[in-house]
Amino acid sequence: MKIAVVLHSDDGQRYGVTVPDLAGCFSAGDSIDDALESVKEAIELHLEGLLEDGQDMPSIAPISQHQNNPDYVGGVWALVDVDTTAFEGEAEKIDIVLPKLFTKTH
Repeated sequence: MKIAVVLHSDDGQRYGVTVPDLAGCFSAGDSIDDALESVKEAIELHLEGLLEDGQDMPSIAPISQHQNNPDYVGGVWALVDVDTTAFEGEAEKIDIVLPKLFTKTH
């Protein structure tokens, strides 16, 4: 799953990263690359904590829904790819019945 993050820097070298869809999830790094790697780990830990607390996985919005938020003005937007399958619950086997005509044509 790709999760939107916003990076801010006061000095152009070190970056703070905020995850708009995960309240309280943030990180930092000494470069953009370090910050993005650190925030990926922060996201995974945050989601793990939500799961342990019995909370549902939050919905993830596209960047466009966050860009007008005044808290993120001047930030640099990025998408972080996080494997969320471990946080989505156990797989469940289901049986389905389809019409015979459907199974022959598809």
